[in-house]
Amino acid sequence: MHKFVRRALKEGTPLIDKGKATFVWEGETAPVLAGDFSHWQPVTMEPIEAGAFAYTVNLPNDAYIEYSYFVGSTTGERLRDPHNKRRTSNGMGKYNHYFRMKDAKHTDLVRAKKGVQRGTVTEIKLVNPMFFGGTHGKRRLWLYQPPVEQPVPLLFVWDGNDYYRRAKLTTVLDNLIAHGRIRPVAAAMLENGKAARFVEYACSEAALGAFQYEVLPLAQQHLRLCPPSEQSYGVLGASMGGLMALYAGLRLSATFGRVFSQSGAFVLDGYEMPVVSMVKHQPKVDLKIWLDWGQYEDLAACNRQMAALLKEKDYSVNYREYAGGHNYTMWRDDLWRGLEYLFGK
Repeated sequence: MHKFVRRALKEGTPLIDKGKATFVWEGETAPVLAGDFSHWQPVTMEPIEAGAFAYTVNLPNDAYIEYSYFVGSTTGERLRDPHNKRRTSNGMGKYNHYFRMKDAKHTDLVRAKKGVQRGTVTEIKLVNPMFFGGTHGKRRLWLYQPPVEQPVPLLFVWDGNDYYRRAKLTTVLDNLIAHGRIRPVAAAMLENGKAARFVEYACSEAALGAFQYEVLPLAQQHLRLCPPSEQSYGVLGASMGGLMALYAGLRLSATFGRVFSQSGAFVLDGYEMPVVSMVKHQPKVDLKIWLDWGQYEDLAACNRQMAALLKEKDYSVNYREYAGGHNYTMWRDDLWRGLEYLFGK
C-alpha cells in the first residue's frame, strides 16, 4: 500500500504537510478535481499505484481551501471525498469539501458567548413590485438593534440573508461591541433578488432607491439611529454586493461614509463596471473604505487594481488579501477586520 493511501486512511484527506496539501483518491479511475487552489479549473490526478491517485499542491500555511470531485467535468455530478467529512454550502445549492492548512484559524467571534449582551433582530416583509420585481415584489429585511440606548450609526448590508444566516454578522457585532472593539452600530440586512441579483447589484439606481425609500424609513422607525450627518453610515457587500457597496458609497456619500467591499466584482469578463470610471474621473468624495479578497479567486486582480486606484486618487482606504477563495467562510472570518477599521473607537 502506498504511503499516501496509508496516511489517508489514518489522517483523512487531503494530507497536510508544511507548505503543501496532497489529495488522495482510491478507485479504478480518478475523478475530476478542482478547487480554490486551481481557480476551479480541473487538475489531473496522477496514479501512485493500482487503484490509487494523488495530486499535490503548494499552499501558504494559513490557507483555507474549498474543493470538490466531479464526474467527467466540473459541470458533472459531484462526488464525496470518502476521507474528508468536512463540507460546506457553496451558496448555489451544492456543497464543497474544505480544509485548513496548519496555521489557518477561524475567528471565534461568530460564536455567541456567555456574558455578552445580545442585540435584537426584527424581521420585516417588504412588498413593493417596483423595487422588488425580482422576487415577485416581496423581500425580507432584518433589522439589528445593538444592546445600547443611545442613537447609533447604521450598517446597510447587501445580500443581507447570507450575511445574517451564513456570516453570522449580528453575532460578530454583538461580540465586537461587547469587547469595546467597535462603537455600537445597528444593521439593516436586505435579502437579495435571487435570480435578479446580478442585475440588481450591477450598479443599479433602482437598488439605491430601494434603500432610500423602503429600507431607510423602516430602519429609522425601528432602530435608534443617529443622523448620518453626526456619524456616517456604512454599507457592506460581497462579490456583486461588494461592487454595489462601493457604488452606493460613491453615489450616496452623504449617507454612506464608510464602505466595506469584500471581493468586489469591479471587472467582469474584461468589462470595467461603472465604479472604475467613477473613481477615475469623478471628483473625490469623502469615504473611508475597506477592501478584502482572496488570492485564489478570479476577482483578485481587479481588487488589487481598485485598491491601487483608490490610493492613487487619495481615498482613505485599507485592504487585505488573504489565502483563500471566493466564499462566505473567508468573508465571515474577515468581517471583524473591516468593521474595526470602519467603526473602531
